[in-house]
Amino acid sequence: MPANYTSSLITDKNSNSTPEKLKELLHKALEKLEAFEQCALLDYPDHGNIGDHLIWLGEVFYLTDVLKTKINYATSIDDFSEAEMEKQVGKAPILLHGGGNLGDLWPKFQNFRERIISKYKDRPIILLPQSFYFAQRSNLMKAVDVFNSHPNLTLFARDDYSYELATQYFYNCQVIRAPDMALEMVKMPGLSFNSSRNHSILYHCRKDKELNPTSSPVSIDLPDLVVEDWLTIKDEKKSDKEITSGWVNQHIARISEGWEQGILIPTEWGLRQICKYFHPYASKFNSLYNPYMHRRSLGFMHQGIYQFKQHRLIITNRLHGHILCILMGITHIFLPNDYHKNEAFYETWTYSIPFCRFVKEPSQIKVAAQELLDLFPN
Repeated sequence: MPANYTSSLITDKNSNSTPEKLKELLHKALEKLEAFEQCALLDYPDHGNIGDHLIWLGEVFYLTDVLKTKINYATSIDDFSEAEMEKQVGKAPILLHGGGNLGDLWPKFQNFRERIISKYKDRPIILLPQSFYFAQRSNLMKAVDVFNSHPNLTLFARDDYSYELATQYFYNCQVIRAPDMALEMVKMPGLSFNSSRNHSILYHCRKDKELNPTSSPVSIDLPDLVVEDWLTIKDEKKSDKEITSGWVNQHIARISEGWEQGILIPTEWGLRQICKYFHPYASKFNSLYNPYMHRRSLGFMHQGIYQFKQHRLIITNRLHGHILCILMGITHIFLPNDYHKNEAFYETWTYSIPFCRFVKEPSQIKVAAQELLDLFPN
């Protein structure tokens, strides 16, 4: 690979006003990938953050439907096995799960990423769309050394900020700007939204270290306001992790997960089981490594859809709250997180979506909400 191999995706300011256009832009960026017969897909999200499961599903559907690639090994960080990967895929390309954890804010994921890139220099490695953020320059320079030492590393940057950082520092990598992989699911069956009869407004509020202090729920003065994060995050338990092999173990995992999450959202549990096993796309998982794992992500997606369908307007400070609203066609307000991720993604890709408003100041939320409700009444 040339020492300075970079590629930019130039967008037309009027080209991304619909979900369908965003999916086209995603495909335009990803078509720069060479076709490969099989691959390993690493860093399965073994937690309750629905956004990561939306990304995972988009990755699986793109690889299998568009690239016609067989995912012959897939695993979480904790269950990764060097021997099993070698057995299943040999020296086939390794793909690393996209998202918002490239950098030093979530070190567990970056440490795993750097470990894989350092060890497997004998095959292509592809980092699917990520937002880049380093608070400490020393951590950035460590990543620079690891990434630039790989002879065939492709980085997909999820916004302009990340793209500029990557092209400046990761000079020996192929760098491509691309939207989030969850947008592969535009027009997927089961995502349609009918306006809720409820008058409630959901403030879909993350409460972890990415919470912007200005976005505290107490700063939002709206009637019928419900404040919730992903409901699945309340129910994270170690026993809820995927079990990677064995029919008996997978059957036990299904029972355990059904019991725990059935208690969490009883009215949604039965519909979720139908989605996991009878959704039109569910059969795609039968030929993949560990079908149960992928179906579990489909179940998480259904939980997010069910949660959002209960409300007439969504306010969210999660990037994938915003993206799920786009997939479903839900009127919503998008707020910043604690660093550039949300705003950079919006300004790069989704600024033209008519049923969304990006609001930086809490004092502007009430006006934006009323504007959207007037433009898109129930």
